[in-house]
Amino acid sequence: MIQISHRGNINGAIPELENSPDYIVKAIDKGFDVEIDVWIKNNIIYFGHDKPQYLISPELFYKVRDHAWFHCKNLDALNHFIKFYPTTRFFWHQEDMFTLTSNNYIWTYPGNALSENSIIVYLGQHKEVRFIPEPFAICSDYCYTNIEEK
Repeated sequence: MIQISHRGNINGAIPELENSPDYIVKAIDKGFDVEIDVWIKNNIIYFGHDKPQYLISPELFYKVRDHAWFHCKNLDALNHFIKFYPTTRFFWHQEDMFTLTSNNYIWTYPGNALSENSIIVYLGQHKEVRFIPEPFAICSDYCYTNIEEK
């Protein structure tokens, strides 16, 4: 099962760091994919949860995109990704039970049924939790490796 860092978190939520470029790169450097909240404003890419917060250079975008699951936060972002980055992994949802990602996985809101094509959002610690059936991936504030994180 693939582990996706929720906004860069790997050892619990740290809201003041979430979606910041350095935090995202750190999670990627530890071997995780990352769910990133993305906005487009005047054809410019920003990261941020509640608003466009971090202006993203093209270099940084290309550095992270192969490890990113972009959560489009406005219609401009969704249209931008469809037009310019159709092979990049992206999606839009609010509190939908399920939404289909651009690469045909089922982004699954907590507490809903799973399939082997699901990406479950489970923000708690999940080391001892079994999901049946096992989903394709889990998006969490807690990511685990064979090495204990400090």
